[in-house]
Amino acid sequence: MNLSPLQTARYEYSPKLPGMLRNGISEICVKEGAPTQSVADQDKIAALFPNTYGKCEITFEKGQNTAPAKKQVVGVILSGGQAPGGHNVITGLYDALKATNKENVLLGFKGGPDGLLKNDYVEFDDAFIDAYRNTGGFDIIGSGRTKLETEEQFNIVAENAKKNGLTAIVIIGGDDSNTNAATLAEYMAAKGTGIQVIGCPKTIDGDLKNEDIEASFGFDTATKTYSELIGNIERDANSAKKYWHFVKVMGRSASHVALECALETQPNICLIGEEVAAKKMSLAQITNYIADSVANRAANGDNFGVAIIPEGIVEFVPEFSALIAEINELLAGEATDKFNALPTWDDKYAFIKAGLSESAFAVFDILPAGIQQQLFLERDPHGNVQVSLIESEKLFSELVKNELKKRKAAGTYNGKFSPLHHFFGYEGRCAFPSNFDADYCYSLGYNACMLIQYGYTGYLSKVSNISKPAEEWVAGGMPITKMMNIERRNGADKPVIRKALVELDGKPFKFFEANREKWAVETCFTYPGAIQYYGPSSVCDITTRTLALEKG
Repeated sequence: MNLSPLQTARYEYSPKLPGMLRNGISEICVKEGAPTQSVADQDKIAALFPNTYGKCEITFEKGQNTAPAKKQVVGVILSGGQAPGGHNVITGLYDALKATNKENVLLGFKGGPDGLLKNDYVEFDDAFIDAYRNTGGFDIIGSGRTKLETEEQFNIVAENAKKNGLTAIVIIGGDDSNTNAATLAEYMAAKGTGIQVIGCPKTIDGDLKNEDIEASFGFDTATKTYSELIGNIERDANSAKKYWHFVKVMGRSASHVALECALETQPNICLIGEEVAAKKMSLAQITNYIADSVANRAANGDNFGVAIIPEGIVEFVPEFSALIAEINELLAGEATDKFNALPTWDDKYAFIKAGLSESAFAVFDILPAGIQQQLFLERDPHGNVQVSLIESEKLFSELVKNELKKRKAAGTYNGKFSPLHHFFGYEGRCAFPSNFDADYCYSLGYNACMLIQYGYTGYLSKVSNISKPAEEWVAGGMPITKMMNIERRNGADKPVIRKALVELDGKPFKFFEANREKWAVETCFTYPGAIQYYGPSSVCDITTRTLALEKG
């Protein structure tokens, strides 16, 4: 296999560990903190997790290792969408297991949770692991989105775990995957299987975080990758001086990615879904906000700019959410087949007009025809609109274009508006992890081994103080149930990990808010450039602007 020079060099990179994990396995002891409780719905969560609820947070410190000697056979899965650094969680887990006892075994179950159900796995050895150190992607064993949530599934997992002599399972994933980890841990404890379950916090969206989990892995690399591309586009826009670039970035349920990219690149416009929802902004208000920037810049002779749009923005617009809810009702059951059988879009349009309320149809009718039709594309498994298929970057550029035509007719705008569109998503999910993500993920995996060794289950591997140099990071664990609450999912109350949204009173948003009025009119672009792996720590090991602002 031919390798690029960078790939060869990354194999040789030695990730940095927190200070207390550098002492050697025999010199790591555990310190237990206070008992925990869930973020909400404490009685309900406690009733659902009687064997794993209310446990203590723990930290690892330098001291005599008092864990009982025991051979470990650990299974690991990657779950959900890819995020840079996943391979390093596995390599850190592998190295720690082998440092504890050369006889320890790590099995990688293929294709995510399906691998546990089908008993499809590979046993890792040094050569296998070495080929994936510090690399992007999840191709070491693949991933999947199957949910582990039924009694039947748990029985199969327990049976396969017993067949392979597993002592623990590590689930590397986001909020849904770690909710599954908590539920599986409770099942294993209730059945007295002796099999521990540990989670690791992954998602490039940045919405798996709280006072304990300062960042999910992959967010750093993904946002740096997107910011490099946005910076390149800004440089091009400032060179050509004739295009407005509308850039959609990943992040359906929260706008952390968009905000971080804005802090890195200082675009003219960045929409924050949480603010849109809090202010109950309409499509017209958002359109006018962007159009004002376009018009004001045109008045200065600048007929170009950059706008960042979070992937899930339309779900934050109250009138659009109401429209989607009505469409979901309109096409419930057999109505979808009836709608799809209509021969022309005009026939379908008439069907829609007859079925929606007057207020919902008013919103529908101002949408560009292409966006109208996207609302009626293939439904998700629950029969609902697939919001991720809506090209919101094109929606807003078209609405702005129409608004500017009105202003030109009224004599209040005399510029040129030429929009271009981009969607940055998959480009960032499998990039070579930044030094930060390489170090952080390796530490999460190494730390997961320590949690297993000391007998913990239903815990999330936790590394904190991560805005500081790695030497000062603090390793430990927290019960997954601490992050949980009850939410309505598919018509039933479910225990889930609460998603972390952008905090409008938080320092990152406040910094953005204080500067965006200037950015909207002036050309204040900044150019982060490519991720740097070699050179001064001040360049290569920097954290995200979000984390730096949050931690001061």
